[in-house]
Amino acid sequence: MVIIRPPLTKILSLVTLMVAMNLASNYVMIGIPNIKIMDLLVFISGYLMGALPGIMVGVLTWVVYGTINPYGFHPVIFVATCLGEGFYGFIGWFSRRVGSGSDIFLASISKRQLLWLNFKFGVIGFLATFVYYLFTNIVSALIFGLPPIMGVITGAYFSIVHEVSNFFFFFFGCSIIVKVIKKLIYVGGEEK
Repeated sequence: MVIIRPPLTKILSLVTLMVAMNLASNYVMIGIPNIKIMDLLVFISGYLMGALPGIMVGVLTWVVYGTINPYGFHPVIFVATCLGEGFYGFIGWFSRRVGSGSDIFLASISKRQLLWLNFKFGVIGFLATFVYYLFTNIVSALIFGLPPIMGVITGAYFSIVHEVSNFFFFFFGCSIIVKVIKKLIYVGGEEK
């Protein structure tokens, strides 16, 4: 499969749109700790637009959300969460490059293929969230002078909630949102 990138103006518009969607959904869901669709949207940004735009969506979302946040602000945790969220964009790009989910672009896909594809997306979301939390919890523990294992242990509940919710967000949302955004990106032209 040859990946044709959309024009730069569309990419910049989509980066802005995805960041705005992330921020809106994060603030709407702010009362539900660690359950957000942000990671899915960042992943999809990388999946459809490439590594750099995907990373930009993750970092820019956290630049705003991390500074205007009722839960507080710490500069080192802020940097860790920006990098960690950018990781989802990179993983989206990498997943597309290695062919994970390339069936999503087929005109006709069987229910079994779609179920398997959605399961793969769910597992990717779960594992990416595991890595995100491992990284951010260890950074948080080190900031407060605790051994890294304490960060992992004290953050375990929140990590598990986020990992499981991301599995379901990626499972049920990834293929649908990718198809919708792909139609917006390639209006008037088709990806080969």
